[in-house]
Amino acid sequence: MAIPVAITATIRKRGNPNWGKPIPPSLALATEFELRVKQLQLTAEMYTSSAALRIWCEQNKNRLYVPEWLLEEWDITVELNFSAAA
Repeated sequence: MAIPVAITATIRKRGNPNWGKPIPPSLALATEFELRVKQLQLTAEMYTSSAALRIWCEQNKNRLYVPEWLLEEWDITVELNFSAAA
């Protein structure tokens, strides 16, 4: 008669294996402005001369991020008490 072989059970470790380790940094996501610039295929030197980018910035100046230096270059003012609900 054959002797049954003991099946080794996998030992389940308890607890969080990442305890005490630093949280890895998350990836930075592109802003809507950066996505628009990429879509228009513009370089930083071409920002001020782009009519399409200027129109987009004027439409979205109160909702989305637009670089301050670009707003100053085009003399666009942002409304501080702007509410999109109105």
